[in-house]
Amino acid sequence: MSIDVKESSEPVSREKLWPLVLTALGVVYGDIGTSPLYAIKISFTGGGGLAPTEPNVLGVLSLVFWSVTFVVSFKYLFHILRADNHGEGGILALLSLAARGLTKNGMPTTGPVLILGLFAAALLFGDGIITPAISVLSAVEGLSVATHAFEPFVLPITTLILVALFMVQRKGTASVGKFFGPVVLVWFIALAVTGIAQIIRQPQVLFALNPVHAVRFALTAPSALFWVLGGVFLCVTGTEAMYADMGHLGRRAIQVGWYVLAMPSLVLNYFGQGALLLSRPEAISSPFFEMVPRWGLYPMVLLATAATVIASQALISGAFSLNRQAIQLGYCPRMTIIHTSSEIEGQIYIPEVNWTLMVASIAMVWGFKSSENLAAAYGIAVVGNMLITSCLFYIVLTKTWGWTVRRAAPLVLAFLIVDFTFLASNSLKFLQGGWVPILMAFGLFTLMTTWKEGRRRLAGYFAGKIMPLDEFLDKVAARKTPRVPGTAVFLTANPAGIPPILVHHWQHIGSLHERVVLLSIVNTHIPRVPAKTRLTVKDIGQGFFQVSSVYGYMQSPNVPAILRGCEQLDLRIDLKTITYFLGRETLMPYGRSGMPYWRKVLFILTSRNSRSATAYFGIPPDQVEELGMQVEL
Repeated sequence: MSIDVKESSEPVSREKLWPLVLTALGVVYGDIGTSPLYAIKISFTGGGGLAPTEPNVLGVLSLVFWSVTFVVSFKYLFHILRADNHGEGGILALLSLAARGLTKNGMPTTGPVLILGLFAAALLFGDGIITPAISVLSAVEGLSVATHAFEPFVLPITTLILVALFMVQRKGTASVGKFFGPVVLVWFIALAVTGIAQIIRQPQVLFALNPVHAVRFALTAPSALFWVLGGVFLCVTGTEAMYADMGHLGRRAIQVGWYVLAMPSLVLNYFGQGALLLSRPEAISSPFFEMVPRWGLYPMVLLATAATVIASQALISGAFSLNRQAIQLGYCPRMTIIHTSSEIEGQIYIPEVNWTLMVASIAMVWGFKSSENLAAAYGIAVVGNMLITSCLFYIVLTKTWGWTVRRAAPLVLAFLIVDFTFLASNSLKFLQGGWVPILMAFGLFTLMTTWKEGRRRLAGYFAGKIMPLDEFLDKVAARKTPRVPGTAVFLTANPAGIPPILVHHWQHIGSLHERVVLLSIVNTHIPRVPAKTRLTVKDIGQGFFQVSSVYGYMQSPNVPAILRGCEQLDLRIDLKTITYFLGRETLMPYGRSGMPYWRKVLFILTSRNSRSATAYFGIPPDQVEELGMQVEL
């Protein structure tokens, strides 16, 4: 049976492929590309205190090489990247594919599957906090290798870089994105060159390509194995970025960039660090920077800092994108979404998320004080996400693509064995900081599920108050309701009826505008809806029109733009004469909705701090009238 999967993008010509590959270096591989700064060091010093003897070095390097080969090359690039949702990747895209397959087979899409997907999304937010902290801190720590006089300034310098990084987010990545690829290209070349220089001196490290050394290490040092695997796992962190950014670059460009440059450079540098430890075991305190000649140390620190900033940028941008998806899918309250590029829709800036990430990242730096300590908090969030990805991928294989269980189970079982092994190794660091991302993930998961449940119950409350369309139109005609010039726009979640705010307005004012538009904005589980198929207009008589606009979870709705588009469907509206009517609910936690009291309070507090519909939908505030009502949840 062939794999029933749509390519994430159309085949690209060779002329277009290489610019995409260069872009992929800066966007996709920044995170995994900075792992050499700390991964080998943590493998030897993280908890187990492993001595850098030749058997141990060869064993660790063999574990690194085969972990990278299996997790990155085999699992993600060969298999997971095939699972695209209309060209888009990422955990929410995979969740949508799994839900589609379950629906197709008549199975519920809620319950454990939804919980897994949402918790994975919450873990990714935690990753967006830890990655800038550990990446920038590990680069700045190189200054203390040059001279111990810099040691007191490592944390302040790291803080200043992080502040500057988050301050420039509002400018967007459009203006500087073209420089990311070349910088990371130079970074990978530097990784390869410094690694080769050491391998030439100790070529026996190449024996680590033989997996026998990994097996021998596991058998002879089982007590240290799990501690070592916690450091080895850091070599594959950032792999999720490949999948998440597939929609921007396409699968082919990501694969070529990995096999042609990223993987060879990383492996050469890891093996170079191992070669250095064979000749100078004392270099274990900072093997990456100890490989660099003294004359090149400061340039390497600057290059490493630039690379870690780019790696952090990718995770921050990913957090913005993930947050917008959560808003569109109804799992997050409305926030300020600023589009930083007029050409590329995916480039957005969310101030609330940006400042939260900044404060949390700086707190992580000062709380853990070193990249070695931060590594304890880093692994669990990433391996948890990978584990959930494997589970959802199994559902996609069997329910969406139609694979038999006999065919899908061995493949996913192999994924799960590796995932659970890394999870077990990282769990050893739970009390040393691993609890931090888990706590953050549970907090975000609770917030997302509470918001979704609160909105569902609120929608149920209003659904009971919606007046049937025909009944309302008959009453308007029977009362010979006066009409005033202009257009009134009412946002409604249910296009089949009359929203309570319109009924409330009609009953108290006693008149209506000569044209009334019932606007419904519908969010779907596909990434993007083409503009030509997004909008529908229906004339229902007596000057009433039903307008429906469908958006994907990677798109942001704009009400004035929707109304301008109605001209193409023979509904011409003068935007200057529109009055927008919005409801403002005062929520009270004393109703009988069935939600626990604490969740009602959390939902109400979140709702009060949510961005107004006026700002979120781009509605001119001087054309808005709000009608308030009190609702008991």
